[in-house]
Amino acid sequence: MPNFIIKTHQKDTAYKGNQIFILNKGMNSGKPQKEPFTNSFVILCPDEKDAETVYWLAYSLWKSNFWHQFLIGSVIPFLRINDFKKDFDSKVNEMMQEHEQHQRQVQALRLLEQKEDQLHKNINLINEMRRAILNRYCRK
Repeated sequence: MPNFIIKTHQKDTAYKGNQIFILNKGMNSGKPQKEPFTNSFVILCPDEKDAETVYWLAYSLWKSNFWHQFLIGSVIPFLRINDFKKDFDSKVNEMMQEHEQHQRQVQALRLLEQKEDQLHKNINLINEMRRAILNRYCRK
């Protein structure tokens, strides 16, 4: 089981070691990232392996819209830190019961993310080529 501490992120705070930031406001609440968000929680991990495991578990919960059921607020929905701590800890324990399955799923998610990045690059190249052709065509 990964070890971690969850806190509210304070602006301009420098953290030592490995950390993951979790967005806590808006419809993307629960979104993990390596860089801090303005409105976020920080998950502090003792080593890189635990940080990587926590990141992929948080990513899985975010992509499956797990946190939507805990959002409160009518204009800008947000996630309470107590709800996040309680439910994140229990979901991590539940998801880590099958460690081999977790490893396979993380590997598949990484591969899908790499493919998605490559597709975005290809789309950008196609759009650049389209612009170049249209610019050349319109100059005549």
